[in-house]
Amino acid sequence: MADKRELLILGGGLVGMTLALAAAKKGISSHVVDRADPADLLAEGFDGRATAVSTASWNLFKNIGLADQLEPHGCRIENIAVTDAMRPGRIDFQPEEHEGTLGRMFANRQLRLALFDAAKDEKLINWHAKTNVVARHRGEHGVSVTLEDGTVLEASLMVAAEGRGSPTRDDAGISLAKWDYSHRAVIQGLIHEKPHEGVAWEIFYPAGPFALLPLLDDDQGNHRSALVWTIAEDDAEAVLKLGPRGFLAEVEKRMDGLYGTLRLDGTRSSWPLGFHHTAKIVDNRLALAGDAAHGIHPIAGQGFNLGLRDVGALVEVIADGMRIGLEPGDPQVLARYEKWRGLDAFMVALATDGLTRLFGIPGKAPSALRRLGMAGVQRMPALKRWFMDEARGMSGDLPELLKG
Repeated sequence: MADKRELLILGGGLVGMTLALAAAKKGISSHVVDRADPADLLAEGFDGRATAVSTASWNLFKNIGLADQLEPHGCRIENIAVTDAMRPGRIDFQPEEHEGTLGRMFANRQLRLALFDAAKDEKLINWHAKTNVVARHRGEHGVSVTLEDGTVLEASLMVAAEGRGSPTRDDAGISLAKWDYSHRAVIQGLIHEKPHEGVAWEIFYPAGPFALLPLLDDDQGNHRSALVWTIAEDDAEAVLKLGPRGFLAEVEKRMDGLYGTLRLDGTRSSWPLGFHHTAKIVDNRLALAGDAAHGIHPIAGQGFNLGLRDVGALVEVIADGMRIGLEPGDPQVLARYEKWRGLDAFMVALATDGLTRLFGIPGKAPSALRRLGMAGVQRMPALKRWFMDEARGMSGDLPELLKG
């Protein structure tokens, strides 16, 4: 006999598992299906990436009971500095003292540890790891999947949270606008002589942004940051083949002595960059969340936070619907989710794409114009406030779970 629950979440990554835990806090049960082995995902060195968690996303983690476990592992972002190739005319975004931080930086592994620990003890979550879906069905009265061992799981609503290459989205025939930036993000941990003081740097070069993201000092008291360096795909092979000394020399050249003497920390990795946005985020008894719906450039660190806004909105519309007798897969519930999240996600995607293109225009004249514009923003408190609220995720119509 099939085990029927309210949600059938396909994808147990950061967004999918956060969705399951947020739903459980509202009394909503779920199956979570993921092909990965949790032990592999939690292994040291599996994923060297770090993720910026905005103020609004941190509120969500507080509201679902994960903040205490995560707090010791997060580095507070006190300031965001934006500059065009380290030339004069930068912008500094610093919140008022009563507003707290601009967010926190976490190693992806620490986020997974907290989510997975909470999920394994949550009775409303039935976690099916290390398994593949061999068949999907969405009918008039419910949804189901068949796993490779023949197990059938049933629910009212199917949620695709499998990431950019979502097979569930593709199986539903949902059309996708996408393009390749022909760029690659190179990820590398750095140890540096001077403290970062909680500053996240976004340094724009014509070839792509060069981001320095603050991390906690290590056990030996070494100051650390995560580097996300965007390079042209044509140059990627050469950069990735550089030895430690050659790579460090290229990094030092772009940092202009910002943090003093540097050392490499951990292994180097890279990820191709592209843009995609779906024509719609719902279908018959199906909702898309996170990168399954929208994949954006990491230029402003908003990808994961955009996914958590999906989580908060989807949980809220489902809970509101269930209170008046609607099941999670009801068309009215999904229509509200589509209306709420569709436009916001599209506007954020357009903004990040526009920034990427604007700062990628080479030449002295475009650089001078950009720096003039940034200097203007620096002198206009209201405009700076708007940008800061966007970075903190505190603008627009926020779901309750993302409010303070």
